[in-house]
Amino acid sequence: MSAESGGVRELAGADASRTFAVPRESSEIAPPTEAADHARDASTPTAPPVAASSLHTDHADRSARGERPGPGGRPDPSERALERFHDLTRRRGVNRVVYWLTRIVLQPLIHAYFRLERIGHEHIPDGPVILASNHRSFLDPFVIGCCLRRPIYFVAKRELFERRFWGRYLNWLGAFPVRRGESDEEAMATALALLERGEAVVIFPEGTRIRHGSLGRPRRGVGRLALESGAPVVPIAVSGTERARRGLIIRPVKVRVRCGAPLRFPRVDRPSPSLAEAVLERVWPHVQVQWEWLGGDPPLRRAVCVGEGATCDALAAALERAGVAVTRAAATAADDRRHGGGAESDGFTQPDRCAQTDLVVLAVGPDELPSAVARIRPLIGERTAVLVAANGLVGPTGATPAAYVAEQLRSGSVVAIGGAALADDELDVAAIARGEGCAVVAATDPAARARVAQALRAGGLGVDETTDVIGLELAVCAQSAAAAAAEAAASESVTLAGVAVGRVFEEVEHLARRLGARPSTLLGPAGAGQVVSAVLARLERRGPATAKPLRVRTSLHEARRLVALLEQRMGEAGVDAPFIRSLRAHLEGRLDHKRWLERVRRPRPTQRPA
Repeated sequence: MSAESGGVRELAGADASRTFAVPRESSEIAPPTEAADHARDASTPTAPPVAASSLHTDHADRSARGERPGPGGRPDPSERALERFHDLTRRRGVNRVVYWLTRIVLQPLIHAYFRLERIGHEHIPDGPVILASNHRSFLDPFVIGCCLRRPIYFVAKRELFERRFWGRYLNWLGAFPVRRGESDEEAMATALALLERGEAVVIFPEGTRIRHGSLGRPRRGVGRLALESGAPVVPIAVSGTERARRGLIIRPVKVRVRCGAPLRFPRVDRPSPSLAEAVLERVWPHVQVQWEWLGGDPPLRRAVCVGEGATCDALAAALERAGVAVTRAAATAADDRRHGGGAESDGFTQPDRCAQTDLVVLAVGPDELPSAVARIRPLIGERTAVLVAANGLVGPTGATPAAYVAEQLRSGSVVAIGGAALADDELDVAAIARGEGCAVVAATDPAARARVAQALRAGGLGVDETTDVIGLELAVCAQSAAAAAAEAAASESVTLAGVAVGRVFEEVEHLARRLGARPSTLLGPAGAGQVVSAVLARLERRGPATAKPLRVRTSLHEARRLVALLEQRMGEAGVDAPFIRSLRAHLEGRLDHKRWLERVRRPRPTQRPA
């Protein structure tokens, strides 16, 4: 069946009782622009597929397929090696002797060592079939292979084939190379040739391994392959393999595989990207169903953003771009009265009116954090993650916000965020709202951290991940204290403002070391990186002559409170902090401006961290 032969195509569902109507490509589905296609899936080719028989082409053909020429215009030797692997896969398939010997040895070990549980493997039909699976570990193809009594073929990153013996061995077992992150018509042609021969091909739509959290964002290549081959697609979920490997050690963990009913789609010649996307939207939810049935973390679908202000608005906008249903809630009873006494008003509602949700965003100040935590307790379910976007320390103890929330809620799924996501400057907020900003998320729970990071990345943000929660929040505190110090010193000169920033970060680094945090976190995007970005943003906007190096993002009262708590925390940790102490005295009016500037100019003797 060709793209021109029908007006409406029926895409069969998992139970073969539902059908999905896909409009005609030429009229009812408007093809996306080329820029939009590449932004959605850079790895999915939009050009017509290369015929499986076209194995020997000239240099012009190679350039059209995206292959890189070597010196002198000749093909790169590594590219020729990859082409040989594709050629061997198409002509010979697996090496029967090596494959079955390996299987005879590995299959009993996999069943016994991993206590392999196979569910629904009877759904896998004979003949050509596409096995669409999530990807958690390098063990996934071997585990899936135990669900079939015949060889399977699967894609593997090209780097694995650069090692001569390892690449040859993988090829004997049914692997063929793919260039990740870019168009690879050669891999698509190999997969089509295998399916035409009646083989089983394993595809990982995520494109890379997702070790923690929910499933990653799929790419539409599996949709194109299903349409061009006409082969049924079996959704598969694999759970447990991500916990098996620790370095070079393979641990005996429980591994489970669940296969869904096959999905069948009509064969289409040269399907458009929009049609391939429509097929992907039918396939991937079935993979998610299998994954959640195995107990995997579901994606973030519902979120409650507690608080007001630019930070809350920016994070809510990023989550909405990721397809998360966002509800706004007030942080305090005073906010309830301001928004209509707790009833639905101006998009706000009381937290207790919200059902249990996947994510709670606490975008409040440290002073409001205790009351906000008390109000969100009814929302916290077994799998609810809490994203803490609070700038400062919680009084009177000086606890970091994430540590305070984790203790009060007795939850390990608490994630801290820093970087531009906490900036109150209008330039930073606008960047976040447009999906152009960056953020850093930190959590000790890798699953919770990965779920939040995936959602924010889907919302267009650049996200770094770290396990150093204390370091991240100290970096945010250092940034705010440095902004207050720079603002006070800027009246004298820009140079003194820079010196003041350096003094603050030096002493906070000593505290970070004492508390077990990584001092390098203070130099990242959430600490010194954000200070530099704030300076550059204001220079770009106002010009070097009129720009101040930094602006205090908080009121004088809040700055005094933060510096006082920071000094208190340093004293409790046994860290000498003469500059922080002088900054506090200056902000409280106990040290005049001139004498404080002398403290800034005074060189500090070299000493080892306390």
